[in-house]
Amino acid sequence: MKRREFLSSIGSLVVCSTAFPLQWARAASGKKQRVLYFTRSAGFEHSVVRRKGDQLAFSERILTEMGKRAGFEVVCTKDGRVFDSDLDQYDTIAFYTTGDLTKPNRNHTPPMTPRGKQRLLDWVAAGGGFVGFHSATDSFHSRGGKVDPYIAMIGGEFVIHGAQQAAGVKLVDPAFPNLQGIPSEMRLKEEWYTQKNLAPDLHVILLQETKDMRGKMYQRPPYPQTWARRHGKGRVFYTSFGHREDIWTNPKVQQVMLAGFAWTMGNVEADVTPNIAKVAPGANQLPR
Repeated sequence: MKRREFLSSIGSLVVCSTAFPLQWARAASGKKQRVLYFTRSAGFEHSVVRRKGDQLAFSERILTEMGKRAGFEVVCTKDGRVFDSDLDQYDTIAFYTTGDLTKPNRNHTPPMTPRGKQRLLDWVAAGGGFVGFHSATDSFHSRGGKVDPYIAMIGGEFVIHGAQQAAGVKLVDPAFPNLQGIPSEMRLKEEWYTQKNLAPDLHVILLQETKDMRGKMYQRPPYPQTWARRHGKGRVFYTSFGHREDIWTNPKVQQVMLAGFAWTMGNVEADVTPNIAKVAPGANQLPR
């Protein structure tokens, strides 16, 4: 599907509006900023990234509409060959992916090449922006006791999730740009990911509260749910939000997502000094 077709396919979609004044400084060049949204699955394919024929998936339509409101363009693709093309045309690259993306999948969408994976990592380290949603940490899993370079870049690695349930997330950095009005704690129903190999330089924005959660995998100290980090000269933002459709249309969650895009695009500055040791000292402590 061509880019113009992507953008014209969202006309009938109704999206909740974010109820806050977005601080969205435009690029100095005056050119419209662009996001590449990559939704290829080499493992489990989530329903919000599953397409029906040539129609964009649910999250692709939502993110495209969010971009229209904020003033940036979203290019959606499942074609891994895009990473062998010019990545400098994008201001941020966003992932909602699973598995080893260099491998074939059941939908026969073209995989990334190993060179394309390295080009992505080099592009981010050289100053690019990266946003990961939900299962982005369930991609390129570490092997042989060595953390995969992609996992090192994104800052954490998916372990497991339990049954969907209402749980609390605590805002530990209310000063992060564009989060004005986000409550100090939100209780939402979601499929909550547990993570390991959490980088020591994470700047935690939202913390996963675990004390009332059901399931052995959550019997661990609170751990990062949304974070930011610098990767070389690049800016990386990840949130585990994104499994459920009502999460994608929740105005507060959209506000968190757009805050990540504003920062990774370089439109706002934020203090992302590592704070994981202070706000989540037991973050890498897994249940026995």
